[in-house]
Amino acid sequence: MSGRDSGGAATATVFAALGDPTRWEILVRLGRAPASASALAAELPVTRQAVGKHLEVLRAVGLVESSRSGREVLHRPVGSRLDELGRDLQRVAESWDRRLAAVKEIAERGD
Repeated sequence: MSGRDSGGAATATVFAALGDPTRWEILVRLGRAPASASALAAELPVTRQAVGKHLEVLRAVGLVESSRSGREVLHRPVGSRLDELGRDLQRVAESWDRRLAAVKEIAERGD
């Protein structure tokens, strides 16, 4: 899923998921180390059930994967998906940089 998908709909869905501060906090926390929903709930001001719902949203957009480790289910971020999002953002930034440079050049020439 990249910015080239159907009008960027999938990428927009990912950013909409990340627009929730709790989901962002969960993703940042998982970036430090994998954790269970119970462990995340102990660290965050939300219930274990709410953490589970947030994790499901993050899983649905491809940002988190889960695996069983003994009796626990551990969750971790999907680095490749995050890298892809970073590249999408970089392309947008480069496009704006080119546009702004063109505007600056026109303004400086006095056209």
